[in-house]
Amino acid sequence: MIIFDKVHKSYGDRKVLNNVSLKVEPKEFVSLIGPSGAGKSTLIYALIGAEKVDKGTVHVDDYHVNVMSERALQMYRRKLGIVFQDYKLLQRKSVFENVAFALEATGASKGHVTERVDNVLEMVGLSDMKNHFPYQLSGGEQQKAAIARALAHNPKLLIADEPTGNLDPKSAKEILGLLKKINDGGATVLLATHNSGLVDKLQKRVVRLDKGKIISDKAHSGYEF
Repeated sequence: MIIFDKVHKSYGDRKVLNNVSLKVEPKEFVSLIGPSGAGKSTLIYALIGAEKVDKGTVHVDDYHVNVMSERALQMYRRKLGIVFQDYKLLQRKSVFENVAFALEATGASKGHVTERVDNVLEMVGLSDMKNHFPYQLSGGEQQKAAIARALAHNPKLLIADEPTGNLDPKSAKEILGLLKKINDGGATVLLATHNSGLVDKLQKRVVRLDKGKIISDKAHSGYEF
């Protein structure tokens, strides 16, 4: 379970999170939407411990995120799946190697790495491209590779910060469909996006932020993919 309790964050005189309280249940799919500067990314960074909040608390299950040491945060982040807008793929490694790297860093056996990487690449539809390098992939395919890497540890929580921001509408729809598939498989998904048009189609909970505050929080009735 994710709990933000009366969270405040400012940069100088600018409040980017203003008394934000939010609870996300296990296996929920929650979209954070709002214009640029609304506080979505700051909320995500607070969740992964990349930003310390000024006031309030951030909990994920038994983790008190905003008071953990850097070493504890590193161990905590290994339990998360995190996807960003800019893919962050290693350009000199193949798709397979990019996904495998996340597991090899933890000392996983070669057999486990191969089996797990093949499984997640099949899940995201990139089995035929596992020996390709990032420059040989489209934007949508690179984001699928980034999602596969995020899934390598079989996380219970997948966090996606503007994952469709660099994509054309068709690729963006595919990525949203993939996130929904991951959620259907039992993972909690937290999606931050400014693209409310895509979110309209998910039929999932939508939390709207503006100027650092939550201005609405409701189940969304849109159309299925």
